[in-house]
Amino acid sequence: MKKPLNMPPVSNNDQEHDFWSNVNLADYLEAENFESAIFPNLKPTSQPINLRLPIYLLYQVKQRANSLNVPYQALIKQFIADGLAKR
Repeated sequence: MKKPLNMPPVSNNDQEHDFWSNVNLADYLEAENFESAIFPNLKPTSQPINLRLPIYLLYQVKQRANSLNVPYQALIKQFIADGLAKR
């Protein structure tokens, strides 16, 4: 157990910023004291990409997505994720 963190009273953001800028949290925290956190509403960031597909393949994906009642881009993402999971 490391020493407890005693934050001094602060009256503005600058004082708080100065405190957190100069403190080394490794002096106060132990790895075994951490707990897992779950953020159910947090969405992973997405990066747009350009992908060239033959038109017949795109039509097939769109038809399959329509039959499953899902957006075709979501279906493409699922296909990619499934393919990566198999490897």
